[in-house]
Amino acid sequence: MKMHNFCAGPSILPKVVTEQLARSVVDHEGMGLSLLELSHRSDTFVKIISEAKSLLLELMGLDAEEYETLYLTGGASTQFYQVPFNLLNEGQTAAYLDTGRWSAKAIKEAKHFGNVAIVGSAANSGYDHIPKADFSRLEEPPAYLHITTNNTVSGSQIHEQISAPCPIVADMSSDILSKPMGDLSGHGLIYAGAQKNIGPAGTTIVIVKKSLLGKVDRAIPTMIDYRTHVKNLMFNTPPVISIYGCLLTLRWVKEQGLEQIQKNNAAKAALLYEEIDRNPLFRALVKEGSRSLMNVTFDLVEGYADRSESFLQLAAEAGCMALAGHRSVGGFRASLYNALPLESVAALVEVMQAFTAKHG
Repeated sequence: MKMHNFCAGPSILPKVVTEQLARSVVDHEGMGLSLLELSHRSDTFVKIISEAKSLLLELMGLDAEEYETLYLTGGASTQFYQVPFNLLNEGQTAAYLDTGRWSAKAIKEAKHFGNVAIVGSAANSGYDHIPKADFSRLEEPPAYLHITTNNTVSGSQIHEQISAPCPIVADMSSDILSKPMGDLSGHGLIYAGAQKNIGPAGTTIVIVKKSLLGKVDRAIPTMIDYRTHVKNLMFNTPPVISIYGCLLTLRWVKEQGLEQIQKNNAAKAALLYEEIDRNPLFRALVKEGSRSLMNVTFDLVEGYADRSESFLQLAAEAGCMALAGHRSVGGFRASLYNALPLESVAALVEVMQAFTAKHG
């Protein structure tokens, strides 16, 4: 049976990536050694990480003279505190746009280091839309504005370019390289867990404007200081296999082209949202205009909530996996990352129609 992988992360990877990863785990490029047992200081891996760093900047449209790519560990959750540790002085204010579960966690961590001004929030409405950023109450420009471009849990996404009177820090974990990235010159730092659109779990990508660093007064522990990793290609042993998976995925993204990837993602999302809006038994959880193209959240309409397990069982029988919504939201969630084919969304739509024919 064909499996359709709607996992929110770790998520589906291009087949060519998983096949090459599997070969390299056994014998990397005919060397007679597994990539898992090669030294990270070897010429082989130095070439891998160097290409992965430069290729990401190329795809993001960023200048290597201004920005540095870092492949770190700890997930995006570590970045929630590493960002203010490096960029926010005590007594300074950082602005945060509160758009979902992960931005709320980032806000909590930032409060340990300085003042936090929430310049927009959708918390009171259950994060069903993207709020506007309002800086009018701030007496002076903040140290930075933190945004989460796509909300994996609630299913909302920022679709318009946000302007700010300060550098932008963006958590792009779940929609990075899902489209042409546009003008990112106003961004001081971008971070993303790799396990959505970039590669397998195990590494966290940070792209930082080098001129932004070294401005805080506090002492920063060596491993938490971005400058440590800017100055050293590999300060400590990195997650070798994950970074290689990122390189393979980035090569695939470049071959596909971001314009084509955007078209594919738009087609997948349109097909699913059209069915949700048309089908009398389902409803979307996010308002139009803020709906994510990466993580589609939906539920059964009132009166049918007790049949959620029946729908998930029907989906599983059709090979559609990982459709249960996040535990904090409930309902259903279909993650439509770059590597998911349109046929998988079509299979899910057929399940929804079959469910309605049976229960409607």
